Amino acid sequence: MRIYNPPIPPFSKGGVGGFEKLFSKLKEEKMKTEEIKKTAVIGAGTMGAQIAEVLSRMGGYEVNMVDINDDLVKKGVQSIEQRLERFFVSKGKLTAEEKKNIVNRIKGYTSIEEASKGSDLVIEAAVEKMALKKEIFKKLDESAPAHAILASNTSYLNISEMASATKRPEKVVGIHFFNPVAVMQLVEVVRGGRTSNETIEMACDLARKLGKEPVVCRDISYGFLANRAYRAMVEEATQMVWERVASPEEIDKALRLGYSLPLGPLELADMVGGWSIRASSEEDAIRELGSEKGRLHPLTRAMVRAGYAKIYDYWKDVLSKT
Repeated sequence: MRIYNPPIPPFSKGGVGGFEKLFSKLKEEKMKTEEIKKTAVIGAGTMGAQIAEVLSRMGGYEVNMVDINDDLVKKGVQSIEQRLERFFVSKGKLTAEEKKNIVNRIKGYTSIEEASKGSDLVIEAAVEKMALKKEIFKKLDESAPAHAILASNTSYLNISEMASATKRPEKVVGIHFFNPVAVMQLVEVVRGGRTSNETIEMACDLARKLGKEPVVCRDISYGFLANRAYRAMVEEATQMVWERVASPEEIDKALRLGYSLPLGPLELADMVGGWSIRASSEEDAIRELGSEKGRLHPLTRAMVRAGYAKIYDYWKDVLSKT
């Protein structure tokens, strides 16, 4: 009787040895938190600059921060310096030398390709528009090293769809910080359809290293956990303003005292620029939630069209007089 001996798969001329080398290479490409040395942040605005700051201050990482022009990058760096001085140096939590070292670890760029080249972790913090984010992730996939983790700080949008623009969906994850980043403890770690367990573990470890508490969720929920629930509260509070039930101040006061909230939903939206974020992401919200839930509230639309960024101001100047 003839015994069939299957050939060794031709991973390389080295046979089994070649397989071991391939397996070793695959292991090396699994990013671990302790292996992160260089990071990049896409966006130098409100969230991007704060994320860059915490990566440098808490993580001790080198950070390449990128935006579309030098002025925006410079503004982002200046905001970091101002926050460090106001909230840390002036309160004795950091020395002037420590502040200098934190800022010196942050380098400004206007090219995504240059900023992400050589980075072990990239966090995208651009405007909440899916088309833009997919364009960014495609560029990152082409320029960042093969082992690099690509993350998004998106508050609402689907991680799997962003990952579809790359050839490494297993290394794409949501790492959602909350504003203000230095204060808020929560980081939502969002699992895309093909995000690997190793990537999720790395993201959770990173959050803890930065002094945050991670929660893990899937990306099938628009707004993930915190924003999905909070969105409903903001919508109802907005509707009460629209009906003239009470002023924004009175509504916020009721919710603060009634539910032990540090800030009311309307004043928080004013503080973090929530109205413009909703307006810019309406198309994606409708696509995810349908027209009834996803479309802008008429008050939000009217306010943004009139050039107002804060509902308190719009109430004072317009609604309270009509």
